Amino acid sequence: MPEDTLKHARKELKRLQRMNENSGESSMLRTYLEWLTELPWSLDSPQPIDIAEARRVLDEDHFGLDKIKRRILEHLAVRKLKPEGKSPILCFVGPPGVGKTSLGQSIARATGMPFQRIALGGVHDEAEIRGHRRTYIGAMPGNVIHAVKRAGSRAAVLMLDEIDKLGAGGFHGDPSSALLEVLDPEQNSKFRDNYLGVDFDLSSVLFIATANQLDTIPGPLRDRMEIIQLPGYTEQEKLEIASRYLVSRQIGANGLVAEQVVLGEGVVPAIISDYTREAGVRNLEREIGNVMRHVAMRIAEEGPDRVAVNAGDLQAILGPRRFENEVAQRTATSGVATGLAWTPVGGDILFIEAAKVPGTGKLILTGQLGDVMKESAQAALTLARGHLEDTLERWDIHVHVPAGATPKDGPSAGVAMFTALVSLFRDRSVRPDVAMTGEISLRGLVLPIGGVKEKTLAALRAGIHTVMLPRRNEKDLVDVPADARERLRFVLLDTVEDALDVALGDEAFTDHPRQAAA
Repeated sequence: MPEDTLKHARKELKRLQRMNENSGESSMLRTYLEWLTELPWSLDSPQPIDIAEARRVLDEDHFGLDKIKRRILEHLAVRKLKPEGKSPILCFVGPPGVGKTSLGQSIARATGMPFQRIALGGVHDEAEIRGHRRTYIGAMPGNVIHAVKRAGSRAAVLMLDEIDKLGAGGFHGDPSSALLEVLDPEQNSKFRDNYLGVDFDLSSVLFIATANQLDTIPGPLRDRMEIIQLPGYTEQEKLEIASRYLVSRQIGANGLVAEQVVLGEGVVPAIISDYTREAGVRNLEREIGNVMRHVAMRIAEEGPDRVAVNAGDLQAILGPRRFENEVAQRTATSGVATGLAWTPVGGDILFIEAAKVPGTGKLILTGQLGDVMKESAQAALTLARGHLEDTLERWDIHVHVPAGATPKDGPSAGVAMFTALVSLFRDRSVRPDVAMTGEISLRGLVLPIGGVKEKTLAALRAGIHTVMLPRRNEKDLVDVPADARERLRFVLLDTVEDALDVALGDEAFTDHPRQAAA
């Protein structure tokens, strides 16, 4: 123990010696001293760090995620050169099923550090983080000190799972505020748990937080962490992940061996495209598990040595296809445009439908739109008046975004709404292979938006070939996986006229003077 902690512990020990063994306070004090003596106060001699071995472990456990792996290897390199340095606070943000929690376990395996996980979902009591004061009956240290004790070392990997789902502050205090001291590299060397009442050094702990979205994490807490985004996977990446990890894992989980199962060449691609449309791979593994259970039942019931499954058998095993490419069907008529949306579970496509009926120029909005999207629709209508010869005052305009039971809001639907309105009044349908995102100004400029990577992957999943983005988002294309960049054509927009030329135009893309492909 540090000198001041040892001095405090000896003082409490003398108090215990003078107490009656049968008194209630005696047992509480004995428990407290046991906690002090069992905590790992001193830092273990650092293990030799092998960067090449760490890279091999990370590549073995996870496919892709090059940016995250590079950041972890950089941390290990710094730790190798300066073992007494402070550990960073990393926060992995991404949709469910992309491998955030398993990545923490891989980091622990690559570093040789013990791993502990703290589940923060629904925690609404400050004492869960900082512990109870010893004056209360049943007082205990908080989850952070508990995890360090279980790890048996101050140099451990502690995963704070679902940090965006902490309960809001209320009668029991605010747990997110209690985490500020834990996750501040400048303060956590003197973290004070209410139960211990002495400083404990957490600076050598490698904290890794996970979250589905950043919006619900309080600003001061977010400021203390290094945010690393984990977007969804492309279909090609899912295919690699399934062939390397998921299929073999489900074969073993269902009591089979590899020799008993023969999967046809198109089985996994068919499951990815027809039965799952998600950012992560959790549902994909679930559907592969369904196929393996079907094989296990056949072997257990009929006794063949091997069972072959082909793409044509999937309908009998998994039921009819759940997802179809409906973009071409939806956009076959005028007044329909395909937009791109960001959600906490990855990107998605959004259909914007416009219709006109004789009236007095009213704008009707349906589809559970939030305030921002309502304002975008009003701006799109005002802008459309300047581009159309037809007097819109003779018509009532109805803008509808299907899936009305789902609330929708965000500042990126302006271009799609404007295109749908112009398409309606010019009676020209929008090209079915084009999706668009971007906000508009009343001067007709296309303004930048967020979530480019997620929206791009959503377009790819939906069978879109051309994505229209604001030109000021060109810098975000470096985050899009190379596989997606090769399969998609990007059109960069300066003004809404650029969007109309591509979405409603018949000319070839290569001949268009304003076309900018990335």
